[in-house]
This record gives sequence, C-alpha cells and structure tokens, in this order.
Amino acid sequence: MDVQKVDMFVMSNAKFFESHHLNVIRERLLVIDDSKWGMITTLQLKDPQTSLIISILAGVFGVDRFMIGDTGLGIGKLLTCGGIGIWSIVDWFLIQGATKEKNMQKLQQFLY
Repeated sequence: MDVQKVDMFVMSNAKFFESHHLNVIRERLLVIDDSKWGMITTLQLKDPQTSLIISILAGVFGVDRFMIGDTGLGIGKLLTCGGIGIWSIVDWFLIQGATKEKNMQKLQQFLY
C-alpha cells in the first residue's frame, strides 16, 4: 500500500479512533491488499463529538447508544429514563470512548 495514501487516511480520520490505535491502524493499512482499500475509505465512521452532543441532548432516551449500535444499552436507557438520569450523566464521559471503540471494531473487520 502507498505510504502517502495510508498516512493521509490516518491523519484525516484520527479523531474517530483512540490515539493508541493509530499506529496499529497505520501498520495494518500498509500491508493490506489494494482490493480492500476502496471498502476502507468508504466506511461510515461515527463522530465522537456528535455522539457527545446527542448524549447531552437526548441521552436520557438512549439515542446516543442506539446511534453507535449499542441497541441493548439504548433500550436499557430508554426504559429506565437514562437510569433515572445517573446513567445519562455517566455516559457524557464514556460515550466518546465507546464511539471510538465501535469505529475501531468496524475498521478491524477489513484489516484482519
């Protein structure tokens, strides 16, 4: 894989992943087949900042968890009104990390 193309991908998508994952992503992208590159560049990654805003505005209803694909947790938050508000407040601190982890899981499907 072309080093410049990989570095451009990592730089432009760094906000979607944890910083300690970036080197792993770069190394894996350098050794993948060119046939997978098109699928990787068209991945729909979730923005952690958008998840935080949605969590603040509608986290009591579990919308933030539904958005990143945690359907079970979304239903739990919806039925308990965000754990009577406590779970919603805790998610303000956890949702960005959860979003980045979901993005990494989505990318790993193509890297391995």
